[in-house]
Amino acid sequence: MNRMILNKIFIFMVVSVVLLSGFLMTASAMTDHFNDAAGTAGDNTWKDWKTSWDGIKPNLEQISLTPGANQTQLNFGWYSHTAASKPSVKFATKANMSDAKIFSGKQTAHRIIDGIQYYSSKVTVTGLAENTTYYYQYENDGIWSTPVSYRTKNFTSFKLIFVGDPQIGASVGRIPSDGKDPQTAEIAARNDAYNWNATLHTALNAHHDISFILSAGDQINYSNNDATPQQEIEYSGFLSPGVLKSMPIATVIGNHDSLTTNYQNHFNNPNPFTEETSPTAAGNGYYYSYGSALFIFINTNNYNCADHEVLIKKAIAANPNAKWRILAFHQDIYGSGKDHSDSDGIALRTQLTPIIDKYHIDVVLQGHDHSYARTYQLSGDSKPHTLYSGNAANGVVKWSDEKNSAYQQQNECYTVQRDNANKVINPKGTLYITANSATGSKYYELINRMQDYIAARWQEWKPTYSVIEISDTSLTINTFETETGRQIDSAYTIVKSKTKQ
Repeated sequence: MNRMILNKIFIFMVVSVVLLSGFLMTASAMTDHFNDAAGTAGDNTWKDWKTSWDGIKPNLEQISLTPGANQTQLNFGWYSHTAASKPSVKFATKANMSDAKIFSGKQTAHRIIDGIQYYSSKVTVTGLAENTTYYYQYENDGIWSTPVSYRTKNFTSFKLIFVGDPQIGASVGRIPSDGKDPQTAEIAARNDAYNWNATLHTALNAHHDISFILSAGDQINYSNNDATPQQEIEYSGFLSPGVLKSMPIATVIGNHDSLTTNYQNHFNNPNPFTEETSPTAAGNGYYYSYGSALFIFINTNNYNCADHEVLIKKAIAANPNAKWRILAFHQDIYGSGKDHSDSDGIALRTQLTPIIDKYHIDVVLQGHDHSYARTYQLSGDSKPHTLYSGNAANGVVKWSDEKNSAYQQQNECYTVQRDNANKVINPKGTLYITANSATGSKYYELINRMQDYIAARWQEWKPTYSVIEISDTSLTINTFETETGRQIDSAYTIVKSKTKQ
């Protein structure tokens, strides 16, 4: 067996151990708080949802819309139990589909689930114009779906919704108000999918001009077996909201997504970084542009940061004129949650911070800690620090083997631009945002000692979402609690009259 294969086996084994340690830590430290759909929904609403769930949970063949390589493209992905040489999407400007164009893509065999062979179909639609209503159909098992409307928004100035850790199924073991027994995994998925629907409907009803949604990872909870029906039930719950049939969602690979291939078979992500040398089973990082912004998604369950730098460099080279550079990943290297922000969450901080500085990233979007936090503008301190990772190879120290005091000291590798203003102009450094849970499937407490890099944080055991508005000259973030619509943090705006150099 050659050295390359041995290295890959070693990396997989070590990363799996690190991820497992993260799961065990999460299980022991999460709070008793969760959003009980039975306790917060009206009787009829919850009753209707429980009835509809019987049709949702076995429906693995739901469509997923993701952003295309740029604002003029839209990606589609779906499962089918019938092989097709050319999976196809019809796209039209008329509701009767009389002017439809047909776009074809590729299909790959996925796996047998409950005795049924499934296939993953992926198609890209091109040539979209801004502020235009379209209609689409997709062919599945030889049948064309009912037409669905899709409207593009402004390509120059736009808004997106940012959410964290839906983690459908994570309320497993909790006792709901309409039952005496702890929730099974499947009942937990039903509970969390209800709340996921509620968050998205609330957010999109309050903000009508959204171009796409961005999720910071952990779309689902069950993580350790590709063949199990449970994870696919959770994906069915994640894809169930009707609004997602007309709204693209860009997803980060979370630690719960990372260990199986189901993620990459559901989502048709643009510009996948297939050159990645140490990917997880879920697939690769990717990137796309929208208006003046470049969005780069890295899979931080891969602790090989050389991979991430190559992807970032490649994305920037392909979009040299992007005014804004936005990086998204799951583990919060600058968060404030009790579970991860000072443990495995910062394992990549000493490796990633210099890369983020080097490529002048404006904003980093994170999840993992199920609590909200916003930093000051941060930069590296330009001093040498121990490089931590999920393995001990190539001079990189395994974070879990290091004494806590040394680990914390070395991770003080940043400088803080302590400006208490909520509007900054051409600032130095990078803004980091950690999203709370979008469903309330589980929550973590804030760390007792608020870190010096944190400008604002919040945890009141309610799902939240952020609205990010981007133009050529400004980027503004507003964050809301879902249940009441209350704003939980002051609006924060970055004004840019020149590109960072």
